[in-house]
Amino acid sequence: MESPIPVIVYAEATPNPSTMKYVANRPVLADGRTAEYTSKESTSGAPMAIQLFQFDFVQAVFFCNNYVTVTKKEGYVWGEINGMLREFVKSYLEQQLPVILVFPEHKEVVAPESLSGSEALTKINELLDTYIRPAVEQDGGAIVLKGYDETTGVVTVMLQGSCSGCPSSQTTIKKGVERMLTMMVPGVKEVIAEEV
Repeated sequence: MESPIPVIVYAEATPNPSTMKYVANRPVLADGRTAEYTSKESTSGAPMAIQLFQFDFVQAVFFCNNYVTVTKKEGYVWGEINGMLREFVKSYLEQQLPVILVFPEHKEVVAPESLSGSEALTKINELLDTYIRPAVEQDGGAIVLKGYDETTGVVTVMLQGSCSGCPSSQTTIKKGVERMLTMMVPGVKEVIAEEV
């Protein structure tokens, strides 16, 4: 019988100085789902998040694909807590414990198929999937399409993970997402970010 492949977890800095991304060599969540927890009280049904919030320095946790993004509280230094978090994530995954048993309804990513119908929405989803989501995920976050008002030309998105509260998030929205969507999708005039 073959021995299982060892779990490898490495820490990766994100553009948000308050968050760190812990990347594993195996899925943390399957099926393209994500979940974000911004308080200890919100972690019901999420055993890994419950345990992460036992660390006094954890302010928020975000799960996506093969990584966990942790936001630290003000006053803590990554050099002092990074090793503990990396080791925790590695150990948790090695034990093959459940990450999430019940997904939070209000924080889960909306499937792009549920926001479809018009040609413009189809194009917006394609651009998000092809160009924008991979870049945002690389930075330890996620971008969720919340809606598109064809009358006003306003696309509404929500940022999660390291992008939520990031000092450069408005730059990402205005100079990255908005610029691409207004150039590539006729009718789109503005992109705004909805708060979590």
